[in-house]
Amino acid sequence: MTDMGGQVAAPGEQVPSPQEWRGVRGVLRDQRMELGRAAARLYTGLPRAAGTDLLARPEWLPAAPVSLHELPLSWQDEPPAPVIDPGGPLTGHVRPWLAAAGVPAEGGEPDGEEPGGGQPGAGAAGGQYRSYAGAVGALDRPGLFEDRVCYRLLAARLAGEPGLAFGACRYFDGVNLGHAVAHELAAAWPGGPGGLTLDGLPLRAAAGDPCDLVRRPATVAVATLTLRRGPGGEASFLLHWRDPARVNHAGGLYQVMPAGMFQPVTDAPAALRSDLSLWRCMVREFSEELLGTAEDYPTSGGVLDYEGWPFCRRLAAARAAGALGVWCVGAGVDPLTLATDILTVAVFDAGVFDSLFAGLVAGNAEGRVVVRDGSAAIPFTGTMVQQFTDGTEPVQAAGAALLRLAWQHRRHLLG
Repeated sequence: MTDMGGQVAAPGEQVPSPQEWRGVRGVLRDQRMELGRAAARLYTGLPRAAGTDLLARPEWLPAAPVSLHELPLSWQDEPPAPVIDPGGPLTGHVRPWLAAAGVPAEGGEPDGEEPGGGQPGAGAAGGQYRSYAGAVGALDRPGLFEDRVCYRLLAARLAGEPGLAFGACRYFDGVNLGHAVAHELAAAWPGGPGGLTLDGLPLRAAAGDPCDLVRRPATVAVATLTLRRGPGGEASFLLHWRDPARVNHAGGLYQVMPAGMFQPVTDAPAALRSDLSLWRCMVREFSEELLGTAEDYPTSGGVLDYEGWPFCRRLAAARAAGALGVWCVGAGVDPLTLATDILTVAVFDAGVFDSLFAGLVAGNAEGRVVVRDGSAAIPFTGTMVQQFTDGTEPVQAAGAALLRLAWQHRRHLLG
């Protein structure tokens, strides 16, 4: 049976009910750290970023931080097609059956369209959701779940002569594979982490090398470690707790802040080219995550006037004056969800940071700012970096790698 193009599982694969599927989503939320470690153990042959679970390639890890001024970005109009059909038989065992006609599964909406352009997600008996994102939207939708245009990372080199190449895709393209392989692993988890192998995870095995960017739509986030540098060279950093009720990726974990999807401010074609800038993405994320502003910006023809935005002008002036430095220190792939991150560091002089972020929020649309000992300013010391990267705290792999890389490069970054 099919649902607007979705195919049933391959022979021998069991199709989950909506209730079973939601139960596995609960395992993903509750045991995300353990699942991430188990996923990392499946890729013994791949390099790690700074000894963490973040998967990488040698050319993604520069010997010294790369200034954003020295990191060119290029564009490809026709990126290669992904190798796995999100509605094909390889994904059938992670796409649940549709609910009976007119009777939504718990959390479903019988008359709503399935995300990604499908027909009513729970409106007909039989068949399966045509994509993993469609099932999430109907059965377990977080507060923020929108199929916006994103930049797709196609090639990366940060060692030697640096450069990043991008094309276009949509957010659900990444969800349909990355979160589906995470779901597959979580469904196999009750058997115990020792029994997990790629042979028993057919979708993950078919996805291949997580660092092979042309095989899949590698939607990418820009994760930024924000350092406040005091007059004596001492520094502090911020962490963010991601609320699983609000976000689809890495809910319940700590992450550096700001961190957000690399995407244009609108879906307008002109914005796609205008916003192909790590700096502009970071500026918006500083505003949204640290100051709690909305993602909806005033635009003309879908394009944001960054030069006319006072907050952006202040950041740019601080950067030009040397009171704000911005570098890229690496890139990597989360072993559980295949989420890809560009790892950046922003170092603010204390006075500039205090002026720009006097209104630092306690929480935002994605979660809350982490407070330790009554302060959001966590000392950037070897002890604190160790605490947040040794596996005792629930930190995203990308965040742990970024903290360690920044600590390795601290003399360059803070000097």
